[in-house]
Amino acid sequence: MKILFVCTGNTCRSSMAAGLARKILEERGLGGIQVASAGIAAFPGERATREAMAAAAEMGICLLDHRATPLTHDDIREASLVLTMTTVHREYIKELFPQHSEKIHTLAGYAGTTGDIPDPLGYPLDAYRECARRLEVLITRSAARLEPEYRVCKLNGRLEKE
Repeated sequence: MKILFVCTGNTCRSSMAAGLARKILEERGLGGIQVASAGIAAFPGERATREAMAAAAEMGICLLDHRATPLTHDDIREASLVLTMTTVHREYIKELFPQHSEKIHTLAGYAGTTGDIPDPLGYPLDAYRECARRLEVLITRSAARLEPEYRVCKLNGRLEKE
């Protein structure tokens, strides 16, 4: 099983989301779920922003090794679940990869709520902190939703979806 978080540049929201997801999933005993992130307009190899690294570090997440990755068809194909930061991201990806529409959701929608996760890029550190707190809440809710499916996959000896 693999979750892919997607935003625009893969230097703020999706990088923080992936780091938080790894931590939250591990804490819930779901560490077998793979987590990745990508950006629909990412510059390959770009580091997470200083503010994203600082906000993540305050939550016990290290983004020092993160490098931006552009979204590819292979990323979408290999993911069991694609979680986007905005409705625009979701619709754009569904348009590019209509054959994978059923597994593409906004993070908020998958977590049972509504709304986009605003891009903190260009704003002060407090905007990144607020973004990270919102991501933490939504990912925790999403982990609760994923848990039963993960347990079934684990019992059946397969943690990756075809």
